[in-house]
Amino acid sequence: MFTLEICSATLSSALAAQAAGAHRIELCSGLGVGGLTPSLGLLQAVRVCVSLPIYVLIRPREGHFCYSEGELSVMLRDIDLCRNAGADGVVVGALDAQGRPHERYLRRLAATASGMGLTFHRAFDLVPTIDDALEMLIALGFERVLTSGQAPSAYEGRNRLRQLVEQAAGRITIMPGGGISAHNIRALAEATGAVEFHLSARAHVPAPYAAQASLPGLTQEHWESDAQHIREVWKRLQPTN
Repeated sequence: MFTLEICSATLSSALAAQAAGAHRIELCSGLGVGGLTPSLGLLQAVRVCVSLPIYVLIRPREGHFCYSEGELSVMLRDIDLCRNAGADGVVVGALDAQGRPHERYLRRLAATASGMGLTFHRAFDLVPTIDDALEMLIALGFERVLTSGQAPSAYEGRNRLRQLVEQAAGRITIMPGGGISAHNIRALAEATGAVEFHLSARAHVPAPYAAQASLPGLTQEHWESDAQHIREVWKRLQPTN
């Protein structure tokens, strides 16, 4: 009944997601800046090692989601590369200068991804009129929206998420994401009626050596998805009787 999508930025994270019983991977890089398009090498390696569906984040840079024509070109090329490398779907988003979903860009992105799964990412949480934005994405053929309900976390946005699930009425999947853990996922599922959930289940991994210096912009630890955390989240979603 429920689906867990794990946001993975490394091969180890993708393997942990599979081992823990997750159902889908969102593959990306740059978790510290909200996620960026991963390398083609990472996608190819994960595709060889993991049998789960892989959705690749298509985000060419950090920062806002109002892109130039040149950046759109990069995104379209990345979609083609991901398709050829075996990705099952892509995760995209683009806003216009007023912060609304950029219909023209999204039509081109959706057309290039034709035949692949298509998710709209959390740029959705920045739009000024969320109800209208959802209807546009339905009309454009998106299969799901990743959202915290325009709140700092999905649990804080649970009332808006419930409204979105009701508005969607099965025409598109509302997938809560943002701050989801074993501590709140059951209550979130009950409050929203959502059946798909997005989380990274991540933990810091320190460097195996002792760094002799601290360099600006160069951290010595990174994030990995934790298999035990994913298992605990899945356990909390199961019926209690």
